Amino acid sequence: MQSADPFADPDAIFADIQARLAAAVADRRHAWRTPTLATIGRDGAPRARTVVLRGVDASGERVRFHSDLRSAKCDELAADGRAALHFYDADAKLQLRLEGNAVLHCADATAEAAWQAARLSARRTYAIEPGPGTFLDGPDDAAFSAESPASFERFVVVEMAIASIEWLYLRAEGHRRLLFTQKGPAREARWRAP
Repeated sequence: MQSADPFADPDAIFADIQARLAAAVADRRHAWRTPTLATIGRDGAPRARTVVLRGVDASGERVRFHSDLRSAKCDELAADGRAALHFYDADAKLQLRLEGNAVLHCADATAEAAWQAARLSARRTYAIEPGPGTFLDGPDDAAFSAESPASFERFVVVEMAIASIEWLYLRAEGHRRLLFTQKGPAREARWRAP
């Protein structure tokens, strides 16, 4: 028998997570559209920045976002693929943390398909000179140029294989926290103290 409280059933919670992530990919205004990505810096220190969620698979095992090959995040993920994504929806009072291993797709079939699906305005982002993070003399010294073959060469699809999902529901009656972990093809759900 299913509980009247959908946030008491791990299967219902996982389905809700999947639905919210899919909605975030489709809706530019969704609270989970722009999660915070955490990586391990080349100096061993943590690094965090906002990314745009671009895809989630139906099984809940992978998410995708895009980046510029010249960015620090790509350098960090190439050196150590361990990463985390943090999502928060203040209206729903839901926090989600995904941890896993990221793989960079550059100039391959995955990148080509994403590139073809991207809007021209998004593709032009990868034509900026100089590259992301370069120091400038003034605020407008970086130049966006027209899309070029170099733009695609700089375009990266970051695909993160999810090892764990931690869900936190902040409610007045008492918070709820649930951890999902991948165990081979199976997924395990365990409640945790909030």
